[in-house]
Amino acid sequence: MDDRTARRAGATPARTLPEALARAAERAPGRGVGLFDRRGREAGRRAWPEVLAAARRGAGRLARAGVGAGDRVGVCLPTSWEWFEVWLGALVLGARPLALAPPGPMGAPEATVARLDRLTGRLGLARIVAPAALAADAGRLGARDLAAAAVAPEELAAGGEAPFTPAAPEPEETAYLQLTSGSTGDPRAVMVSHRAALHNVRASDAAIGAPWGGPASARVEAVVSWLPLYHDMGLVGCLLYSLAAGHDLWLFQPRNFLARPRGWLEQLGRRGAAIAPAPNFGYQLCLERVAGEEAAGLDLASWKAAMVGAEMIRPETMAGFLDAFGRAGFAAEAMRPCYGLAEATLAVTFDVEGRGVRTRPAPAGARVVAVGRPVADTELRIADPAGRPLPAEREGEVWVRGPGLMSGYLDDPGATAEALAGGWLRTGDLGLLAGGELYLTGRIKDILIIRGQNLMPHELEWLAERTAGGGGAARAGAFAVARGAEGEQAVVVLESESRAPEALAALDRAVRLAVAHALSLPLADLVLVRRGQIPKTTSGKVQRRELRRRYLAGELERLAAGGS
Repeated sequence: MDDRTARRAGATPARTLPEALARAAERAPGRGVGLFDRRGREAGRRAWPEVLAAARRGAGRLARAGVGAGDRVGVCLPTSWEWFEVWLGALVLGARPLALAPPGPMGAPEATVARLDRLTGRLGLARIVAPAALAADAGRLGARDLAAAAVAPEELAAGGEAPFTPAAPEPEETAYLQLTSGSTGDPRAVMVSHRAALHNVRASDAAIGAPWGGPASARVEAVVSWLPLYHDMGLVGCLLYSLAAGHDLWLFQPRNFLARPRGWLEQLGRRGAAIAPAPNFGYQLCLERVAGEEAAGLDLASWKAAMVGAEMIRPETMAGFLDAFGRAGFAAEAMRPCYGLAEATLAVTFDVEGRGVRTRPAPAGARVVAVGRPVADTELRIADPAGRPLPAEREGEVWVRGPGLMSGYLDDPGATAEALAGGWLRTGDLGLLAGGELYLTGRIKDILIIRGQNLMPHELEWLAERTAGGGGAARAGAFAVARGAEGEQAVVVLESESRAPEALAALDRAVRLAVAHALSLPLADLVLVRRGQIPKTTSGKVQRRELRRRYLAGELERLAAGGS
């Protein structure tokens, strides 16, 4: 990558993200960032020197708005040139940018304003750059912290630039903040240092390229992504990777991908040797919407590495995708399962074998996917509840140690101490090691204990989705509720596109039978809801705690009573 070129030239690798951006502009002036508009059409491209110039302009504008080195700046914008100007501008200024999910086109402003107002106050954001309408909504709804901090990109531009001294941070200093997924509660802000960020992208480069005998950047020309930049897989796995490598980066609007996933696949065949990551649901959506006749004319032979992670990887999705798109030139060995989390910057393990998706039975019986070996300089431990290492093929909590770990949670020493134990990160994920590779089996906090039996929610969810014929965009969520003397009982909420009473009744019976036969477990309740009604994180993980809250509060709109 760019730093590899620097080493050959006798220079030291970049030590900070602003330095890496400057090197991309110097050493890869013909590469840069391209955006697609809401209709999937190419909407302009800026070479890395132009991206650098925009970042410096953004730094001056933030300085004029009163932002200084060390301040925390929220970037609540869609994928756009304004996003790049502000987020990278904050880096150049020495502020701490935090990418936030922007308001949705159909979202309720009350919920968005409440969420952002809470984050602004809790995290002490000096400024939050957001659409002008959001600031107006904040004032109208009495969200004082958000209203005081919010500034629109147009307002920044109109204010002009102030002189500033470009930051010269040390590698150990915090570069940016990243929210955790929030799948088990309110998201926390992870502090990521320059050293951790650059180590992670270099380690990822080596891991992706391992089957080819060298770093991926030596063979790859572009990253093509629809992932939002407020998610760590989009931010680190796409933007920071491309920046450090000096590659082209092509970005779709996430909602454009959701409406027409074929556009993403088309571009993967037009940008030379390319890589692209996505959660499982992205591949499932392609399988549901593009397979068959819709796949005609695609050429995916140049898609060299298709990383999949961020949520539990479903073997049936991987098999279906390979079957559907192998005819378009997609190679089985290009599918590369991986595992990461915000607290480790991003990547923890990668499939470095390049032999295709591999599975094995989990302790509970369902098959789980190998997510590979630790990236460079990173160690894994499978631990029991007391933190003692477990032998191979024993299930326990996944612990991680390495240079990519977070510095801690912002302003939360208690949570930091709980997560980091003697240099090890306690991930909260369950897994086992077999043949040196990690297999994820669930999350500790999500375990359901029903009649003395330990169950993982995704076992119930997969059974329900498989019975319904889904598993991608239409999802299921499972949790437990207390039922008096009966103790904890299992509840499943399942999305359905059908509205016909007969079809819903048949689906209810089929799911209950499938769970009973596979797990010897009666469901206390099965709630059928419209597609899209189950709350999810930005990476597609079901927010089971929030789903349970809505269920208990009677906020779920049933399509048919499941017979509680």
